[in-house]
Amino acid sequence: MSDQNVHRLSNEERVAKVQTEKRKNDFQMAMLSAIGVLAFLLIWQLAVASGFLPSRYVPMPSEVVKLFFVKLTDPNPDGAVLGAHIVASLQVALSGFFLAIIIGVPLGLCMGWFRGFDSFMRPIFEILRPIPPVSWIPITIIWMGLGLKAKAFIVFFSAFVPCVINSYTGIRQTSEALINVGKICGASNFTIFRTIGIPSAMTMTFAGIRVALGNAWATLVAAEMLAANLGLGYMIQQGRSFARPDIIILGIVVIGALGVVFTWLLGLVEGKVLGWKK
Repeated sequence: MSDQNVHRLSNEERVAKVQTEKRKNDFQMAMLSAIGVLAFLLIWQLAVASGFLPSRYVPMPSEVVKLFFVKLTDPNPDGAVLGAHIVASLQVALSGFFLAIIIGVPLGLCMGWFRGFDSFMRPIFEILRPIPPVSWIPITIIWMGLGLKAKAFIVFFSAFVPCVINSYTGIRQTSEALINVGKICGASNFTIFRTIGIPSAMTMTFAGIRVALGNAWATLVAAEMLAANLGLGYMIQQGRSFARPDIIILGIVVIGALGVVFTWLLGLVEGKVLGWKK
């Protein structure tokens, strides 16, 4: 066997070893995460069972799990099964979130690249940026009534700002050297924007989208205060009305679990889009 083949095999062995170590590391981290969650639930369960936390106000995790299965088929006391609440909340959260991406990301990229457009839009954006999303609720009721559009608008506004800011920051950090190379090669400003600016901004853009996703779920309960009759936020409010802390905590846990799932899915999309950076 030639020295070249031996060298190639040794390189392949090193790559395989690195991949094996990475998988082992990932498995260990996943196990630590699972152990951490289980330890938290166990401490919670023991704290309530021992009377350290009052069971009247804090249900045990086992009771929340039991309620989860009950609510899959039982609409009482809030008038709908858990699946209906989840679907209603997903419609609100995802409608506002995706609309924020569709509008906010291109807006931030264009503001960061085209100085004239930045000068035109920045004063408007700076006025809107510090306004809390929940402060739009009264005027939204007047404009859009009490339906899906009104609630999605509140979520949209909370997710829109980080999409714009991170896209803007990302494209402003584009390497001057790469821009100059494009100019030397005769590329137009728009071509450089499309082929150099946008790809280089994607890391910061996805960071903004992650923040936007968290904001969307955080604003969901406030958005569903608009006289909703379905949704996880509505279920939480009904739990308060009926003095049912188990329903409140179930709604909170489901919102958190959905947030984790969508964060994981967003990570997969980010990995596909930014795979060229590896």
